[in-house]
Amino acid sequence: MHLRLHSPDPSEPSAASGPAVRRLNLLLTYGGWREHAFADQLPILLDRFGIRCYRAESGDEASEVIRREHVHIAVIDLSIPMHPTRAQQPGTRAVPAGPRVLQLLKRLDQPPPTIVVRPRQVDPAESARNLAEALRDGAFTVLDDPVPIESMLQALERVVRRHYRDHWPAA
Repeated sequence: MHLRLHSPDPSEPSAASGPAVRRLNLLLTYGGWREHAFADQLPILLDRFGIRCYRAESGDEASEVIRREHVHIAVIDLSIPMHPTRAQQPGTRAVPAGPRVLQLLKRLDQPPPTIVVRPRQVDPAESARNLAEALRDGAFTVLDDPVPIESMLQALERVVRRHYRDHWPAA
């Protein structure tokens, strides 16, 4: 799998010769626990393409990245918790923050294309409802967890091709 990305200016330095002047910012959220998950692999793979990954493991962390940085592409795991990992009270259940982060992105002046990762669900009606809600909230595509790294790279490639015409977004 090769991620085809082209710089808008041929004179721009490559990742091999130093940091690029323009970088694509990727908000990367993941609430899972799997070893070798896409969220662990993407920053390593994408850095050489000039893509800066901002990892957020909670809705609070994602909101902070959105306030602080211009996000060009967002990968939103619907199951991330609202607050950073803490000991939960017995008998309580964490409320997923992914839908709230989608709403926050949707309200931006220039909402970024968003790849939504949804937890695998047994109930077909619940699965269809989650898919419809994610698409209504502006998702470019929806992937089921666990996401193979190849599927995530293909989705990112489609975003760059369709939204940025194979070129970096304007700084």
